[in-house]
Amino acid sequence: MKNKQIIQEKSSQKVAKFLETNSLHKKDFAEMIGVTLSYVYNLIDETIPFSTRGTTLERIATVMDIEPEEFEEYKIPQEPVLIDDSVQFIKDILKSKKMSVVNFLKAFPRKKRLDIVDILRGTMPLPIDYKELSMIGQVLDLTKEDIYGLWEKRMRQILEINGMNIYSNAALVNSMFDCVKKAIK
Repeated sequence: MKNKQIIQEKSSQKVAKFLETNSLHKKDFAEMIGVTLSYVYNLIDETIPFSTRGTTLERIATVMDIEPEEFEEYKIPQEPVLIDDSVQFIKDILKSKKMSVVNFLKAFPRKKRLDIVDILRGTMPLPIDYKELSMIGQVLDLTKEDIYGLWEKRMRQILEINGMNIYSNAALVNSMFDCVKKAIK
């Protein structure tokens, strides 16, 4: 008995099927992955070779909600991408609500979508701007407490990254967050 060779679907065909299945316009897709509309047309029409640029492939995979390794052109980076707990929390909420990444992205203004894609793929941190974080929380139908928890965790990261020992300055840090809690209620 001969082994049948598995024919892998071309990356360009995979993207074209995804766009059709999700009724996603090429222009919206281009904005979500940070490329031009003509670039998307050329990728799908195979006028140009499919991208081998890691960032572009990761963005495409994030929007399609697949692993970038599903594209034969993708080369696994030497350095692992570490997904922050808060970003993982958002991804888990998406899954629990059975919300597709595309529908999640469509809930944001066009100019914000690429940032959200980069947050989901772990290359951009959650915003520290409370209103921006609230916008993400509202799309996911999070409680004010959940949104505040994400914000406080992010602010603690910022303080630590910038040299503050939040443990030896616990009284100051806790006082600051208590004031914020009062202000947002």
